[in-house]
Amino acid sequence: MSFSRCALLWARLPAGRQAGHRAAICSALRPHFGPFPGLLGQVSVLATASSSASGGSKIPNTSLFVPLTVKPQGPSADGDVGAELTRPLDKNEVKKVLDKFYKRKEVQKLGADYGLDARLFHQAFISFRNYIMQSHSLDVDIHIVLNDICFGAAHVDDLFPFFLRHAKQIFPVLDCKDDLRKISDLRIPPNWYPDARAMQRKIIFHSGPTNSGKTYHAIQKYFSAKSGVYCGPLKLLAHEIFEKSNAAGVPCDLVTGEERVTVQPDGKQASHVSCTVEMCSVTTPYEVAVIDEIQMIRDPARGWAWTRALLGLCAEEVHLCGEPAAIDLVTELMYTTGEEVEVRDYKRLTPISVLDHALESLDNLRPGDCIVCFSKNDIYSVSRQIEIRGLESAVIYGSLPPGTKLAQAKKFNDPNDPCKILVATDAIGMGLNLSIRRIIFYSLIKPCINEKGEKELEPITTSQALQIAGRAGRFSSQFKEGEVTTMNHEDLSLLKEILKRPVDPVTAAGLHPTAEQIEMFAYHLPDTTLSNLIDIFVDFSQVDGQYFVCNMDDFKFSAELIQHIPLSLRVRYIFCTAPINKKQPFVCSSLLQFARQYSRNEPLTFAWLRRYIKWPLLPPKNIKDLMDLEAVHDVLDLYLWLSYRFMDMFPDASLIRDLQKELDGVIQDGVHNITKLIKVSETHKLLNLEGFPSVSQSRLSGTLKSQARRTRGTKALGSKATEPPSPNAGELSLASRLVQQGLLTPDMLKQLEKEWMTQQTERSKGRTESGTHPKATRRKKKEPDSD
Repeated sequence: MSFSRCALLWARLPAGRQAGHRAAICSALRPHFGPFPGLLGQVSVLATASSSASGGSKIPNTSLFVPLTVKPQGPSADGDVGAELTRPLDKNEVKKVLDKFYKRKEVQKLGADYGLDARLFHQAFISFRNYIMQSHSLDVDIHIVLNDICFGAAHVDDLFPFFLRHAKQIFPVLDCKDDLRKISDLRIPPNWYPDARAMQRKIIFHSGPTNSGKTYHAIQKYFSAKSGVYCGPLKLLAHEIFEKSNAAGVPCDLVTGEERVTVQPDGKQASHVSCTVEMCSVTTPYEVAVIDEIQMIRDPARGWAWTRALLGLCAEEVHLCGEPAAIDLVTELMYTTGEEVEVRDYKRLTPISVLDHALESLDNLRPGDCIVCFSKNDIYSVSRQIEIRGLESAVIYGSLPPGTKLAQAKKFNDPNDPCKILVATDAIGMGLNLSIRRIIFYSLIKPCINEKGEKELEPITTSQALQIAGRAGRFSSQFKEGEVTTMNHEDLSLLKEILKRPVDPVTAAGLHPTAEQIEMFAYHLPDTTLSNLIDIFVDFSQVDGQYFVCNMDDFKFSAELIQHIPLSLRVRYIFCTAPINKKQPFVCSSLLQFARQYSRNEPLTFAWLRRYIKWPLLPPKNIKDLMDLEAVHDVLDLYLWLSYRFMDMFPDASLIRDLQKELDGVIQDGVHNITKLIKVSETHKLLNLEGFPSVSQSRLSGTLKSQARRTRGTKALGSKATEPPSPNAGELSLASRLVQQGLLTPDMLKQLEKEWMTQQTERSKGRTESGTHPKATRRKKKEPDSD
């Protein structure tokens, strides 16, 4: 039957008889319009959909399903075929039909059977109604059904197949839930590494506390092997083993995210390689592999790298170094691979003791002391107070470049250097050899990120406390006994309690979706953003009790940052795995700029990057300048990281590395003079001396009050409780109250008064010489406190 003949017959039929002859008409229309899910096809459509509906036990989090936009149809070049076959639709009647359809309990229940909970059902219906009401012409099948319902020749439930088809268009997850669950099934990770499973590995766990020699024994085995790989948690540790290996006559290459160093003159790979754990190869065969700090397999963000190394390294012997808390989990994981674990226990080589008294005052510092802080602000504050006492200190914190950390460690360790005090964060916990006599915890409260990616202020864990305290009295240092205490007396009992607790056992290993898995997800959900793909993957993923999916907030942050830039999925994935500090605005904007340049196919040359970072950079004049230089160093790290993934677009890695070394020297000089930078920052920021011809006593008093409030607020945030004021606090002077509350020491007060009086004298002298009338100063004093 020809299309024109079909249309003619249809037009001659009364409305009531059109419904009865729909089967014949539809069979004629199928060659022109494809499958026709109308009333007669409803049973088969529903049966097919029911058979494909997900039967997984885990209910998906539908709040992650972001609806796609389905645009209403405009005028068709062939005209409104549905209207020609029947008649134009009355939109008012259609709206009544749709409202009736929405209110049908049976329809809502049927939608729930296909994964449309109340929220999805509502969103899908709103989109479906807008599509129907705003389209100039509808597909012939739905036009015919709507016309029949309006004339009472069909039931309103006949709309459901069309509604479901539309719902799957805006929520494509509904149509492929089974496939997505198969892709995100993470229940048998050992099977991901067939090369490792093809060999029978020997697993040796070197277990013991800090400074017990466990890593030393594993490394000796590594040196004596014909081939080996060392996997460390930090670039510093990878560098250390790289240097030790080559110094011992064992040629060793270095591989980190930002650096590749080959030692063979012909450029061939050496038989040994020292790398960061993320960079280890799971296809290269080795005789011996060493995985350091294996307990980090539980790390919420990086644990996946240790899991991958443990399950995937192709080595005859795999030596693990770490805390005893990880033994049980490692044994269980190796049971699933058919491999046994040999445990070798080690004891600490030097004694360490917790003192019965706190430091109380920085006046009680001794050579070899290390004050451990958990914030940069505390680092700066303590360093300044030490300098006021005529002492010199080295400074180490996480965001410093590796070269600067090593330089500060060398300065502190040098017996001929006057610097005998170290102020550091928990960055000293691993990766640095330091000659420390006594560890002093300035605070026991540390900001941390939980498994949900939320920031919390909690006391440090037993594992963290042991790791940090264990740096005192190391076997290779000049101090053969270590001591541990706190700055404040009230923290000492808590520290003892923390150190006495048993270390929480490591109960699960981290996992991470691969680029291939995300690409397969994207194949089924082509219009979904990468950030949303990650959310859906994690929600659909299935893991057993021995594993967990690592927190991917940093990945998602980068994905959302560059979402609007046109990149292929694989390139976008690589950019998002680049390690950046999202707290640094300049580093984040640089990732964005690098991605934009890449998308334009414009190589990021040495000359371009010099202009971008505004090289040459001046030495820092204050703390803010120093932090800006640290951010630039991170940007150069980002360039180098990307240069090993996209060599053609980031072609000048060697030149950038030279530039970074030069910048490292500038930062080292800045950190060497950090107390001067802190002093300038305090003068400008805290005392508000910059830009004012004079500073009144009331102004200084107001500034101190404001600083006291801020300090008390910070103190309260750290301890979660504020100390009640003393009964006579209102009767004391401001200076006395600050001293009483521990915000100022008597020495600091004297130094502050001395500096202020000196500045006042100099300004008074300057005003006298310039002829400034003293009444101007008196009028200035009468102004209200603007703080």
